[in-house]
Amino acid sequence: MKTRTFLRTLLAAASTAALLAHAPLALAGGQTTLKVGVTAGPHAEIMEQVKKQAAAQGLDIQVVEFSDYVQPNAALASGDLQANSYQHQPYLDQQVADRGYKIVSVAKTVAFPMGVYSKKHASLKDLPEGARIGIPNDPSNGGRTLLLLEGQGLIKLKPGAGLRASPLDVVENPKKFKFVELDAAQLARSLADLDAASVPTNYALPAGLDPKKQALALEKADTPYTGVLAVREQDKNQPWVQALIKSYQSAPVRDFINEHFKGALLPAF
Repeated sequence: MKTRTFLRTLLAAASTAALLAHAPLALAGGQTTLKVGVTAGPHAEIMEQVKKQAAAQGLDIQVVEFSDYVQPNAALASGDLQANSYQHQPYLDQQVADRGYKIVSVAKTVAFPMGVYSKKHASLKDLPEGARIGIPNDPSNGGRTLLLLEGQGLIKLKPGAGLRASPLDVVENPKKFKFVELDAAQLARSLADLDAASVPTNYALPAGLDPKKQALALEKADTPYTGVLAVREQDKNQPWVQALIKSYQSAPVRDFINEHFKGALLPAF
């Protein structure tokens, strides 16, 4: 009996520890520690500014950086993070549909107009027949690229292809472009091996690419690919969520975005 009781006690303690590991940590004085996932670069820089504002809201934000688009949602879904800020709504929708995550967006953050860049050609019209064009290998950003190229008159997609268009949906390709699908984080580094590539702005800026000056084509500011702040569905009504939103959508953070990035990305709040 003592052995069974001891085992039950151990199991209960382990269960409690797991729950605590997945929950925000309440500190003395009512402060709450949150782990917020971001991708390295602009999202990380912005979240450091949010962290400063959050202190006044009773939040101690621990910024956790990732180098790809997949892990921040996996970490959030598993409870290793309390929130993340790195993705746009179409990408989140795709992740929820494909992986069954119970994750929801709770606020808009910033708009990152995506651009097409080249180290070999000065304009899109200079792209030769059979040019190799790099595009992100996730469906939402890959489709985003194809829509941008269609808007430039370079290709035509089949009707209804929508935001998740793939190279298979290209029905007119006069110059016989070859689409090379790569992880978004690799695209800027692969420019030397490609004729052109579309690079999400959160990866373009750290690579030294200036969307305003160097992009051969750039999305309009009213793009549907606006960044979102995401949390687990079960947490969306927690008080700390509103405190986090208020910290992000504050005047000092807005001013930092406008002044630091000089129009390369825009506040969406």
